[in-house]
Amino acid sequence: MKYLVRDKIFAIGNDYWIEDEHGRHAFLVDGKALRLRDTLEIKDPDGRVLITLRQKLFGLRDAMTIERDGETLATVRRKRLSLLRNHYRITLAEGTELDVSGRILDREFAVEYEGELLAHISRRWLTLRDTYGVDVVREDADAALLIAVAVCVVRMAEKEREEG
Repeated sequence: MKYLVRDKIFAIGNDYWIEDEHGRHAFLVDGKALRLRDTLEIKDPDGRVLITLRQKLFGLRDAMTIERDGETLATVRRKRLSLLRNHYRITLAEGTELDVSGRILDREFAVEYEGELLAHISRRWLTLRDTYGVDVVREDADAALLIAVAVCVVRMAEKEREEG
């Protein structure tokens, strides 16, 4: 299933619908204003919070957490010891690791588990400006989690570019 995500909507305080490939509302991204740290909620069309994204306040390395029902589901970090400039590691709560690599700032990257493609993020198949697609390849994959991973790594790469 493919989902359409707008690039410029992830400022704190902005809300935006992520649509499926048929143009239906699939997820609402709710940017929480007036918080001490970056916080985004991904909600279903009925307004139920599915995923919460939070920037970690303190730590040696930049990280964001992905939470579900108040529990940490995953932590997203840039892989420091990689020859690839745009390589991120997602550590799920139970210890499973997902790899994200590609040209993050160009919105051309993949999310993999042990070499198996879970999602492909791309602008190539879209004509809308400032929009990228998240193609969730496996039918049994958690689409909300994979969209959250894409949002996190894009947000972290943009912040890193601004700071450096």
